[in-house]
Amino acid sequence: MIVATEGLQVRAEPAAVTETTAATGPVRDGSRWLLPAGAAALVVVLGLWLADLASHASYLAAMRDLVVYRDGGLIVRHVAPAYNGHRASPLYDWTGADGVQFTYPPFAAVIFAVASVLPWTALRGAMTVASLAALGLSLWLVFGALGYRGRIRLGATLGISALALAIEPVQQTLSLGQVNLLLMLLIVVDLLAVRDTRPRWWQGIAIGIAAGVKLTPLIFIPYLLLTRRYRQAATATGTFGATAVIGWAVLPRDSGTYWAGGLVIRANRIVFLGTRGNQSVRGIATRLAGSVHAGTLPWIAAAVVIVIVGLAAAMILYQAGQPVAAMLACALTGLLVSPLSWDHHWVWVAPGLALLAHLGARASGPARAWWWAGAAGLWLVFASWPQFWDSSAGLTPAGLVWYSPATYFASGDKSWYHEFHWHGLQLLAGNSEVLAGLAALAVLAVAAARLRPDRASRPAARS
Repeated sequence: MIVATEGLQVRAEPAAVTETTAATGPVRDGSRWLLPAGAAALVVVLGLWLADLASHASYLAAMRDLVVYRDGGLIVRHVAPAYNGHRASPLYDWTGADGVQFTYPPFAAVIFAVASVLPWTALRGAMTVASLAALGLSLWLVFGALGYRGRIRLGATLGISALALAIEPVQQTLSLGQVNLLLMLLIVVDLLAVRDTRPRWWQGIAIGIAAGVKLTPLIFIPYLLLTRRYRQAATATGTFGATAVIGWAVLPRDSGTYWAGGLVIRANRIVFLGTRGNQSVRGIATRLAGSVHAGTLPWIAAAVVIVIVGLAAAMILYQAGQPVAAMLACALTGLLVSPLSWDHHWVWVAPGLALLAHLGARASGPARAWWWAGAAGLWLVFASWPQFWDSSAGLTPAGLVWYSPATYFASGDKSWYHEFHWHGLQLLAGNSEVLAGLAALAVLAVAAARLRPDRASRPAARS
C-alpha cells in the first residue's frame, strides 16, 4: 500500500488473506484495539451527553426547531384545507410562540404532516434516535468508501462517532430537533453507497429529496454534472422537481407564496443575517461590513470565487479516485456560500474528521503529525464549549451555557447588534466555524491542484 502524503492520493495493493481494508492493505496487529477503544469512547461520550441532558432538561430537550416542523405538519393536516380558495398562506403566515416561523419548502411540511401524528414525546425520541443512527451510518459509509472493512471499519466508525457527538453542530442538531444529520445521510447514501462506476436507477433520488426539504443540498447537482454523472444529476433534479409538485398539490397557496412570491430568496425573513449563528461567508461579510446591505456585494463576489474553486476541487478529487474528499469539498462550498448557514448545519465536520483520521493513520513521518494536528484542530474549533460572551452567562459554573443556539431573531441593520462590535478574540471565536471551513476548503483545493492527471484514476463517465 502506498500513500502519497503530499496530497490525498491513495493507491492500494491487492487485498491480503488477513483482515484488510481495500485502501490500506493488511490491518496491523496494533489496530485491533480500535474496536474496543471506539466502543468505549462512544459509551463514555453518550453517558456524558445524557447526564448533561438530564441536568439541562428544560433547555436542551425543548427541541425548538422540531416544534416548528411539527406545527408545520399540523397546519398541513388541520389548517390548510380550510384555506382552500383564500389568498392567505397558512404555513408561512403562522408565527410560533417564540416568534419562529416555518422557513423550509412546502414539501418539508408535507413530510412532517406524517410525523406529526406521533405524540410529542414519541416524536422527540424518534428524532433523537434517528439522528444518532444517521450520524453512525454516515460515518460507516464514509469509512467504507475509504476502503475499510470488518472490525477496523466498525471501530473507526464508533470512535469518530464519539468525537462527532461532542462537536457543537451535532449537539445543536440534537438539542433543536433539527434534520441536518438525516439530510447528510441521504446525500452520503446517494454518493458513497455504491463504490463502482455502474449507475443505479435510484441514485440521485436521495439528493433530490434532501433538496426538497432544505435547499442547500442543491449544490450537489452541479457537482454531479461536473463529474459526468449525468443520469444521477437528472434523477436528483427530477426528484427535486417532484417534491415541488407534491408541495404545490397539497399546499397551493403556500407554494405560490414560497416559489412565485419570492419567499424562497428572502433569507433574512426569520433572522438577522449577521447573527453569530450564521456561519457562512454572508454572515461574516455582514458582521465585518456593519450592515446587511453593505455586506451583500462582498458576499456575492466571494461566493462566486468559492463556488468556482470548490466545485473545481471537488471535480478533480473525484476524478482522482477520492470520492470522500470530493463530497466534502462540495459540501463545504455549499455551507460557505449559502446566505444562511446556521452553526448546526456544519455536521459535515463529522465525515471531515473521519477523512483526517484516515489520512493520519496511513501517513508516515512528518505528514502523519500534520494530519493528526489538522484533525485535532478541526475538533477543537467545532467542539461544544461554554459561550463566555453570551450576555446572559457569567463566568460562574451555574452561568455557563453549553450548546446554546444563537439568540438573535431580528431583522434589519441596527447599530446595537453586538456582532458589529466584536474585536480581538471575539472576531476569531465568533467567526471560527466559517474560518475553519475556508481553511479546510483551501487544503482540499491545494490537494486537488497537486494531483496530476497521470496519477488520477478516473472513473468511467456515467450517462
